Amino acid sequence: MLKRTFILIGLVLSFCSLPAQELIQITTRNTALVFRVANQSLRQVYYGPRLADTDVLQKQGNNFPAYSTYGMGEQNEVALHAVHADGNTSTLLNFENVKQESPEPGITLTTISLKDPLYPFQVKLFYKAYEESDLIEQWTIYQHTEKKPVTLYQFASAQLSFKSSSYRLTHFAGDWAGECNMSEVELTEGIKVIDSKLGTRATFFAHPMCLLSLNGRMTEDNGEVIGMALAWPANFKLEFEKNNNQELRVLAGMNPYASHYKLKKGDVFQTPSFLYTYSTKGNGQVSRNFHRWARKYGLRHGENSRYTLMNNWEATYFNFNEPKLKSIIEDAAGMGFELFLLDDGWFGQKHPRNNDDAGLGDWVVNKEKLPNGLGWLVKQCTDNDIKFGIWVEPEMVNPQSELFEKHPDWVIQQPGREHILFRRQLVLDLSNPEVQEFVYKSVHDILKDNPQIAFVKWDCNRAVTNPGSTYLPADEQSHIWIEYGRGLLNVFKKVRDSHPDVHFMLCSGGGGRLDYGSLRYFEEYWPSDNTDALQRILIQWGNSQFFPSIAMCCHVSASPNHQTGRTTPLKFRFDVAMQGALGMDLQPSTMNEKEVIFAKEAIKTYESIRNIVFTGDLYRILSPYEGNRTSMMYVLPDKSRAVFYAYQLKSHIGEVSAPMRFKGLSPDKKYNVKELNIYPGSRAATGSANGQSFSGDFLMNQGLPIGLSGDYSSAVIELEQQ
Repeated sequence: MLKRTFILIGLVLSFCSLPAQELIQITTRNTALVFRVANQSLRQVYYGPRLADTDVLQKQGNNFPAYSTYGMGEQNEVALHAVHADGNTSTLLNFENVKQESPEPGITLTTISLKDPLYPFQVKLFYKAYEESDLIEQWTIYQHTEKKPVTLYQFASAQLSFKSSSYRLTHFAGDWAGECNMSEVELTEGIKVIDSKLGTRATFFAHPMCLLSLNGRMTEDNGEVIGMALAWPANFKLEFEKNNNQELRVLAGMNPYASHYKLKKGDVFQTPSFLYTYSTKGNGQVSRNFHRWARKYGLRHGENSRYTLMNNWEATYFNFNEPKLKSIIEDAAGMGFELFLLDDGWFGQKHPRNNDDAGLGDWVVNKEKLPNGLGWLVKQCTDNDIKFGIWVEPEMVNPQSELFEKHPDWVIQQPGREHILFRRQLVLDLSNPEVQEFVYKSVHDILKDNPQIAFVKWDCNRAVTNPGSTYLPADEQSHIWIEYGRGLLNVFKKVRDSHPDVHFMLCSGGGGRLDYGSLRYFEEYWPSDNTDALQRILIQWGNSQFFPSIAMCCHVSASPNHQTGRTTPLKFRFDVAMQGALGMDLQPSTMNEKEVIFAKEAIKTYESIRNIVFTGDLYRILSPYEGNRTSMMYVLPDKSRAVFYAYQLKSHIGEVSAPMRFKGLSPDKKYNVKELNIYPGSRAATGSANGQSFSGDFLMNQGLPIGLSGDYSSAVIELEQQ
């Protein structure tokens, strides 16, 4: 591994104290984050493209506090606010030492230790630099040996500061069936906050990720952009404070709202990780950096393939039995799918899960629906040469359940108050280790008793509305928001350690839980319960800014769509769903002969290109936010193959469309053009170009006319190097 110089003092040391004005440099292949130590104070002096000469930063550059504290002259929002055991509300952090190591090839971990000179209170800042993906992961640890607890009121994972002529922030918001909508705002003087107080399905209304463009508006291919994402499944807060000097402070971490935390002597408080990357090539490069990092480090089995699957939910909802499911399994196998996923409604004996009123928490098979148990369904799948998957929602409980009858104290609740129901269910208290063990055992026992189960969909269908715990002591009730998130991650880890080869889908009523803290334990995620192909284009466009296609589940569903009532062609629905991990909620028994023929061929086609979709670099071309046509493509890193997608959202009489240009190809290579998913009896949208060869230079600069006619028309094109 090529050794990089991080501490510029002539001699590289793995552990050292620094004289005044020396630099600490954290680098990736193309970027650098640089700190200076002056008068025992750690200052951020630079973040941007990697510099050939960093010596100038000893006297030039910015002079921002690396990790600000309350009570020592700060007049802005701070990273740390701690009240010490004697009541002192101030904290001063002096630089102690820095340590660097390489835990594995391509990764460098830098640890900077800070300490209050008045109190035995220590802060450690961790920076993990990923060389190839140009990404930095940062987190913080607090520890002390004061006689009594120190109370934490602010506890940011990271602080970054900038000085720029302008700042534009792109953030992501939504709600059920309309997740991950992109909005851009110019940051003016004051504070912009993006946060969540939902506790469980924390990303429904806002996402813990954003794009910050400096010195002008970003585009896909141009502009100075920092992409940021917090890896945490519970309450979060991203804060952007701009002052009158054109300086911007960014703070990111767990939301401190109603969450002051008593840190006891000797205990360790660790914040979640904050991930960020810097690009001079627009948000497109930010996405590619995050995708490369995620496939290698941020997902389970991020460099393997994914199953094509059929889900029974929109076909049956809760109303199914063994003959119905057997028929769907046979249809799924006949279509060419690799896995059948049994959704909600299979469990509950005393309180059967025939609707969403009852059964959650009782993870035993409903013998009325499935008299032969899960093993019989697994065998039906095995006999049809496909895998079996199952749905669970183990963090939740219905009041109508044996679990609640036995353990009413296990739910999140306020003493003396009535329970607040949502979707007729309550949230289990994962701050309680006994509850954590129950949730783990619920999933573990299902998989242990049915070892051939290959896939689990883990759902979460409500937020926390009455935060309180019968487990936590009275003076630690404010810990519930943090301890729930930690408890959840503990359960995720334990389940995955016990079942490393089972594939797990992250779901929360759609995209209500989407973060890299959770995804490290999951292979894929469900972006939205909205499977309408038109709206999925927008939802998937937003998700693609930070999350790779290999993790994004995209399903073909019925028309008219069950959520929107919209009618769209089957080809359009397949072409949209082939952007990620393909699945289908549409049942073959409802399709005509031509549709079945097309669907079978489309699934085979998808299997031939999914390696490009999963491992290729994403290039977004025409935005669905900016016109009636949208396009994007995936290109293998060696530029040998690519898949291009084009969609027409609306048609207008007399509208003339320019040729569609491609991106990311090698200009010197020749590519054969092959249109995929041509519907029986239809013409190729590429016309005479279909089957012909063109240079990458021509395709990127001139492009091809794509004949999309009518609303919801589409084309998928494979490019292969000659």
